[in-house]
Amino acid sequence: MEKYFNEAIVGNQKMIATFTAKGEMQRLYFPSKDNRQYVDFFHTGIKVNESDVIYLHEDINNLYKQYYDLDTNVLNTEITNTYFNIRTVQTDFAMLKENVLVKKYMFINEGKINLDIKFYIHSSLLTDNNNIVGSKVIDGGVMQYAHDFSFSTFAKNKKLAAHQLNDSKNTIKRGEIHDKDYIGMANDSSICYDIGVIKPNEKKEIEIYVLIDDNKNVSDMEREINRIKKIDVKKEYDSVKAYWRRYVKSHNGLNIKEPKNSYEERIFEIYKRSILLFPLLTNQETGGVIASPEVDEQRSQCGMYAYCWPRDAVFVCRALDILKMSKEVDKFYKVFCKKTQSRNGMWEQRFYTDGKLAPCWGYQVDETASIVYGIYEHYKYTKSEKFLKDTLPMCERAIKFLKDYVKDWLGIRVIVDNKKDTVQEEIENTYKKEGHKYPISYDLWEMNEGIHLYSVASIYSAFDNMLKIYNTLGKNVSNFENNRLKEDKIYKSKLELEKLMVQLKKYINVNMYDDEKKSYVRNADDRKMDISILGAVTPFNVFKPKERKILNTVERINMSLRTYTGGYQRFEQDHYMNGNPWPIANLWMTLYYIKTGEKKKAKETFDFVVKTSGKHYLLGEQIDNSTLQPNWVIGLGWSHAMFIIVLEKLFGKNN
Repeated sequence: MEKYFNEAIVGNQKMIATFTAKGEMQRLYFPSKDNRQYVDFFHTGIKVNESDVIYLHEDINNLYKQYYDLDTNVLNTEITNTYFNIRTVQTDFAMLKENVLVKKYMFINEGKINLDIKFYIHSSLLTDNNNIVGSKVIDGGVMQYAHDFSFSTFAKNKKLAAHQLNDSKNTIKRGEIHDKDYIGMANDSSICYDIGVIKPNEKKEIEIYVLIDDNKNVSDMEREINRIKKIDVKKEYDSVKAYWRRYVKSHNGLNIKEPKNSYEERIFEIYKRSILLFPLLTNQETGGVIASPEVDEQRSQCGMYAYCWPRDAVFVCRALDILKMSKEVDKFYKVFCKKTQSRNGMWEQRFYTDGKLAPCWGYQVDETASIVYGIYEHYKYTKSEKFLKDTLPMCERAIKFLKDYVKDWLGIRVIVDNKKDTVQEEIENTYKKEGHKYPISYDLWEMNEGIHLYSVASIYSAFDNMLKIYNTLGKNVSNFENNRLKEDKIYKSKLELEKLMVQLKKYINVNMYDDEKKSYVRNADDRKMDISILGAVTPFNVFKPKERKILNTVERINMSLRTYTGGYQRFEQDHYMNGNPWPIANLWMTLYYIKTGEKKKAKETFDFVVKTSGKHYLLGEQIDNSTLQPNWVIGLGWSHAMFIIVLEKLFGKNN
C-alpha cells in the first residue's frame, strides 16, 4: 500500500508517528526515528445503529478538519459524518516519558435521534518469515507481538465488546467480528468497544493507548499494561501541551515577535513548526538527524528518506544553533560524526541515526567536506575552543582525505617548502597501475557522477574552515601544549591548504565556466544550469555575490530554472517526481539576493516558500506548480533548515 504523504507528525524523544490529512496513522517508529516501523495499517471506524462500519479515515459522507493544538505536537482530526450527523474528534499525541501513543476519541451527536455507537480498531503489523507477528487478547485490548517486540492497543477503563484474531479482513466491514480464540497467528486483528447510546447534543469518549515495548515475559507485559492504564490521561495531555509550548518559547532563537498581519503570521507559524519538527527528526543520544519521516519503504519512487545524510544534517545543525539547540549540535559532531567517520577520513552517503551504516548507492565527496565546514560554523555560535580541539583530529583526518581526493581526481598538485609531494607521487604511481585511488563522486542531488562545481566549492570551504580552525586554536598556545612538531606540521598544512584553495578556484574558472553561456555550469560534462552553483557564493564563499561571472550565472539561472509560478527547479531537465520546484532552491536564491542587498527579489523568492507551505505549515521537498501545495516528502528537515537560515538573515541581530 502506498503511503507517500505524511501530512502531520507527532512524537517524543524516541517515538515518531505520522498521519494523513484524514487522521489515519500510517507509521509508528520506535525506539529511533529510522528503525523500526511497525504499522502496515491502523484503521479505526464506528458502527452506528445497524450500519456497516464507517471508517474514520475514508467514507463518502465524511468531512475533515485537522489542526494542532497551538504550538504543540498534539494533533486533532475532526471527522463529521453528514449522514448520521455524528462528529468524532480524534486527538493523537505521544506521552513524554513513556513508549505510548495516546489516541483519544470524542463522539458528539449533532443530530436529532439517538445513536448507538460501537468503535472498531483493525490493525495489521509488518511481519516477515524471520519475525512472525501473532496476536493475543489482553484486558481491554489486544497485544500484537513478534520475537523482539510487542505492540499493545488497549483502552482505559473499557472492556472489549468483541474481537477477531483470524481472517478479520473478511468480516470487519459489516462490523460482525467474533472469535472464540484469545490467541492467534495472524498479523492483523480487530477489536470492538461498545460506546453506548449517545443522545442528541450528548458526547462520549474513549481513550486508547498504543504501547510499544520489548516482548517480555507475559506477566511482565501484563504488569506494564496495567501500569500504563493508571496514568491520568488528562494530566498527561496537559503536560504534553505545556512541554511543547515551553519548548517553542525557549527555542525562539531569533526572538521573533508576535505577527502584525496574515503574511507575518504565516512566517511565524512555519518558524514555530520548524522548532517543533527538529526534535522529532533527531536521535537524542547521538545527534543524528533523519532527512524526513519515511514516505516510500517500497522504494517505488526514491531510495527512502528516513536516514541521516551528513550533508543535510550539517544544514539542520546550522538551524539548530540559530534556535538555541547547540547541545544537540554538539552531539551530532562529537558523537554521531566520530562514530561514522571511516578510517581514511571520509564519511559515506548516509547512516542510521545510531551511527550504523545505512544502505547507500555511491560516494558523495561533499558529505565529508560539509562536516568540516559545519564544525567551524558551530564554533561561530558557541565560541567553544574546547569543541574545536575535541573535533580537531576528526577534521584533520577528513582534510587529509579531501586533499588526497583533490589530487587524485582534479590532478591538482602543490609543493610546500620546495619539497616533493610524496603523497602525490604515491597517488600517481597507484593511478598508473590501477586507475583512480578513490571512487568518482555523485553530485549534490545523487543523480550524476563526475566532478561538480558544488562539490569542488564544498572542498574549498572545508580547506578554508580548516585554516580558521587552526588560526583560532593557534591564538592559545595551550591548545597544542607548545608541541613544536605539531606546530610545524600545522604550519606546513596551512601553506598547502592556502595553495590548494587557489588552485581549486582556478580549476572552477577553467573547467566550469562556459564562455558561450557567459555563466558557470554545474560540471564540465553536461554543462547544465543548476541551483547548487550558488553554493560557490553561499554558503561556501568561493566567489563574491556581485562578481561579473556570478551575476551572469544568476541571470541564466533565472532564465532556465524559474517556473511560471515563481518557484525554482533544481536543474535543467529535472524529471524527478515531474521536475517540480523545490523550496530549498527558492531559499537558496533568497540567500543570494540577501547577500547582494536586493530586498525586493529576496522577498519574491522567499514569498513562494511562505505561500506554498502545507496545511500545518510543514515544508515539503517539492511543490506542485498546479496546486501550489507540497507534493513530495512533507516535513523535510533540509527545507526547514534553509527557512530558518534565511530568517536569521532577515531577523537576526546583525541585520
